[in-house]
Amino acid sequence: MKRLLFSAAILALVSIPAFAAKNEKTVSFPDSVTVGSTQLPAGDYKVTWTGAGSNVQVTLVEKDKFKATPTTVTAKVVASTTDHTGFTVDRQGDANVLQTLQLGKTTLVFANASSNGQ
Repeated sequence: MKRLLFSAAILALVSIPAFAAKNEKTVSFPDSVTVGSTQLPAGDYKVTWTGAGSNVQVTLVEKDKFKATPTTVTAKVVASTTDHTGFTVDRQGDANVLQTLQLGKTTLVFANASSNGQ
C-alpha cells in the first residue's frame, strides 16, 4: 500500500508541469526593434516570460539561429480580453522601440513604454 501511495505521489509531481500554463509564444518582427538597450534584427523570435504583475522577466531568442544570444528585459503583465497576437512600437529617431507584445490573453508592457502605450 505504501509503495502504491509513493508511486502515485511521484506520478502527480512529475505531471504537474504538463498541466501548467506555458508562457511561451512566437512573434515575428518585419523590421528591427529595440528592446531595452538591445536592437533585434527583423525575424522570428521565441518569447518566454516568468513572474507576474509588474516584475516579469521576458526573454526573446531569435529562432532558427545557431547559438542565438537571448535578450532579457523586464515587463509588466496585463490581462487581455482578446486572443490577439501582435505588438506595438514607438518610433524614436531611427529606432522602433518595442512598447507591448500581445500574446493571446496576455499583454506584456515593457518598462520603456510611453504612457499612452503607442
